[in-house]
Amino acid sequence: MSQAQERTGILIGETGLDYLAGLHLLVVGLGGVGGAVVEAVARAGVGRLTIVDHDSVGLSNMNRQLVCTHSTIGQDKAAAMGARVVDINPDVELNAHVGFLGYENMESFLAAGDFDYVIDCIDSVACKSLLVATCQKLGIPVASSLGAGGRLDVTKAEITTLDKTYNCGLAVNLRRKLRRAGASLDYPVVFSGEFPIKPLPQEPVGSDPNRLPRAVNGTISYMPNLFGFMLAGFVIKQLLDKQEK
Repeated sequence: MSQAQERTGILIGETGLDYLAGLHLLVVGLGGVGGAVVEAVARAGVGRLTIVDHDSVGLSNMNRQLVCTHSTIGQDKAAAMGARVVDINPDVELNAHVGFLGYENMESFLAAGDFDYVIDCIDSVACKSLLVATCQKLGIPVASSLGAGGRLDVTKAEITTLDKTYNCGLAVNLRRKLRRAGASLDYPVVFSGEFPIKPLPQEPVGSDPNRLPRAVNGTISYMPNLFGFMLAGFVIKQLLDKQEK
């Protein structure tokens, strides 16, 4: 047992450490929630990680995203987060994918990955529902993050299943799309039942005239990261429990 893992080893033993080192997890979306997920599973000793994001690091990410420092602004989030992960655990087997997962490549990407678990931290409901439905179709365990924006109260964050969520507009839209796809709503999510603080009015985003206006939610340093750490902890505990059966 390496010194870097001795505190984790007290909890889960050599067997648990070896088990985590043999797992392959996929994290899609590397913003506030996804970055915390990746950091937590990397520090826990998961041996293989595939991380996916199409976006680059911007200054507006600074208030909440672990991937964002002044030295990473302008870098692809997947590349910046990948470098951070390797700095944490040089032995990790890492695939940092810069790009979208959509209708043209979702199923082939998932089918080829040999993933033990998929963690969904995507903002887009269309891509989110496609990822979840495809994971269910292929029999890959999946868990999602719902909306952390507009919330301040950490005591309202919880792990439940999608069908039991409330006061979350993202969850409403996700349920609708998954029902249309014939997918199950009985799968794990992290969410907050706190009534969200209203976002800014809808405005155009970026210079692309084809992009629809959107409302920007307020966020604070701790809430997306709390969601990410909760989701990572749930998945790791679920996998360790599975190992023991």
